[in-house]
Amino acid sequence: MLIQRVVTALVLLPALLALVWFAPTSAVFAVFALAGALIAWEWSGLMRLPSPAWRQGYAAVVGLILVLAWFTPLRAQALVWLLVPVALWWLLVPLLFRGFPGNLQRRPIPTLPMGLLGMLLVVATILSLAWLHALPGGPLKLMYVFFLVFAADTGAFLAGRSFGRRKLAPAISPGKTVEGAIGGIVLCAAWALTGGVYAFGVAGTGLWWLLGLSLFVAAGSIVGDLVESMFKRVSGIKDSGSLLPGHGGLLDRVDSILAAAPLMVLGLIVTGL
Repeated sequence: MLIQRVVTALVLLPALLALVWFAPTSAVFAVFALAGALIAWEWSGLMRLPSPAWRQGYAAVVGLILVLAWFTPLRAQALVWLLVPVALWWLLVPLLFRGFPGNLQRRPIPTLPMGLLGMLLVVATILSLAWLHALPGGPLKLMYVFFLVFAADTGAFLAGRSFGRRKLAPAISPGKTVEGAIGGIVLCAAWALTGGVYAFGVAGTGLWWLLGLSLFVAAGSIVGDLVESMFKRVSGIKDSGSLLPGHGGLLDRVDSILAAAPLMVLGLIVTGL
């Protein structure tokens, strides 16, 4: 399993870096939109749709929405409209953690709202990634967000293994600890004060805004990971798919980005960074 994980990472990471650094935003969006359709397919497994045809149809609808969203002349305005409900979701969904699993066992989210939620999250995320890439210095800023999520993950893993005592959300993800989450936030702060300064060229007050936004996004990425784990437990599945050898499904790898990318873009718009 470890060898599979390493090989998969060694193949995908250079491809991702090459795409972000050398491809135009339209090509980046096309690749990410394809990934969005695959994520939608895996999300449909959390919805427990009755047949593969229904799941294929759901993924196709999400892909079509992404294409239409890209070509609409109101794409920028549409993204802002999407970001507000997405941000509200990520702010409010932790309220479900405390009562889990009893709350969602008694009153599971119906299929239609679950499907609409998946569409909203996937479309907002893919458009946010493309928006970041299209900024001046966009490839660097997009990679900053990716590595911010990576820092939250890595810091949580290292601090959790070394100092973890108190469970963060034992009913959802028993391996995650409060100390691990703090370690992830601390590493993200260090990344913001180094990589963030270079990527966004900020100083003075702007640096403090970027630091605060980055820590907020890092916390959101932790929530994103927990939410997917929560939905998988409700659905009785271990991995969202088997697309990535050693890693599970694509959704398993990008659950944090579903929260981080929209929150980062909304924060950049609000703060003017």
